[in-house]
Amino acid sequence: MCLCAGGRCWPCAPRAERRAPSAAGLIRGTTRLKSINGKKSHMVRAAAALSLVAAALPSPASAQQPAAPPQAPAPPQAPAPLPAPAPQETGAAAGVEPLSRRVAELEQQQRALIERLEAERKAAAEERASAEKDKGSGVKVTAGAGKGFTVKTADDKFSSTIRARLQVRETITHTGEDDTHEINVRTVRLTTSGHILSPDLKYNVQLAFGGNDFEKDSASPILDAFVEYNGIRDLNVRVGQFLTPFNRARTLREPSLQQTERPIAVREFNLDRDVGLMFSSPDLFGFGGKLSYNLFVGGGEGRNRFGGQKHGPLAVARLAVRPFGAFDDDQDADLSREAKPRLAVGVTGAYNHQTNRQNSTFGTTLTLGAADYLHGAADLIFKYAGFSLAAEAVVRHAKQDSFEGEVNGAAAQEWTRSGYGYFAQAGYLLTDEVEVAARWDQIFAERGTDPKLVGLVDTQGKQVGGGLNYYVNGYALKIQGDYFYIFGKDTADARHVGRLQLDASF
Repeated sequence: MCLCAGGRCWPCAPRAERRAPSAAGLIRGTTRLKSINGKKSHMVRAAAALSLVAAALPSPASAQQPAAPPQAPAPPQAPAPLPAPAPQETGAAAGVEPLSRRVAELEQQQRALIERLEAERKAAAEERASAEKDKGSGVKVTAGAGKGFTVKTADDKFSSTIRARLQVRETITHTGEDDTHEINVRTVRLTTSGHILSPDLKYNVQLAFGGNDFEKDSASPILDAFVEYNGIRDLNVRVGQFLTPFNRARTLREPSLQQTERPIAVREFNLDRDVGLMFSSPDLFGFGGKLSYNLFVGGGEGRNRFGGQKHGPLAVARLAVRPFGAFDDDQDADLSREAKPRLAVGVTGAYNHQTNRQNSTFGTTLTLGAADYLHGAADLIFKYAGFSLAAEAVVRHAKQDSFEGEVNGAAAQEWTRSGYGYFAQAGYLLTDEVEVAARWDQIFAERGTDPKLVGLVDTQGKQVGGGLNYYVNGYALKIQGDYFYIFGKDTADARHVGRLQLDASF
């Protein structure tokens, strides 16, 4: 096979066409030798190298040309000098060694280049392997007003958001006899939430440190502490302590309320928090959020109860329908100004077996007995173009009104609390930051129930009022002011209550 630059080796070319091989030709020849190296045996590679060297030598035909025929002797003359060697032979002999060295140098350079490329390839492979191994070790930190600080790994296997919230309120109460004034920090909350291993496996822990956040017989600051898996559309699972899925007005978070206080019907007849297991779906059967459900089974004693209990369980079932599709129905106001009418209607039933809490899951702890409670709720919320309307009815019935016995050697009687109530409220956004809102709510007591509940109904069972909200940063930072006229059967016991409140989340 020919290796020279001209396409034909020197010995095979006519003498007129012969020329010294160029450097490019030598390089190509060397490259060809390298190709042969990967395919031929050592003897073949040696033969190819000899062929390359032979290409640089003059043709043997020039050394074998016939001598001139003899001539007659000439007269004696002075001896002539010996002829000089042929220029062709001298140049070829002198050029063999430099060409051989050049070929060796090119081969050495090529070997060095191949070794360097191989080293770079290995280094790149090691770098890729190291990057793959270290994937996920990077951490991203973000922060936002009202959104807290979020730490998240690059592989999205872990995230944690820390937020703080406080509520400062001033309350002025006027009655027929005197006036009272109160200013305090109503609540301080610290929340951490996020996911672990997968975005579908979430956790939430909320601690409360305000004076109104503690129960009378428990000093634990835990409000919420749960883990939730929502990787299955129709079967989300949550376990821990959290708000029971009873009535919508209670499961709303405080920052999203239109008024500074929840309606009296909600404060009295809700199921608050409990420890248990919940199955749910915000989009049952995949109808675009038109159908949702919650099933809850818990201890029935409420939050932060420690020690062995003989009571419970609490069972709750809730179904909600959104005929016009999913929307943000867990907030009172329509800050997003819904472009289309939105409606959500929900119904809930609950049964608490043998609880020793006066209000089923909260309130005074009973010592003389335990009662079965039945609960029911129906609620709706409507939003459209900045207007919002919410209404709800709740009922609670204890199968036994009271328990009698002895406490410290003295006769005693403990009461359960049975009754029902409702409320209706509406709000409208005057601007994107300013909203007006109004509400009416009322409660009733069943016959034979706790006399204190009867007295509350008679003096404060009806409440009507309104307020003005200024959303500085949505629900994360807002200023609220409202006024309520609170009365019962006899308006002589009526009171006027005004509140000014700052609610800030960080």
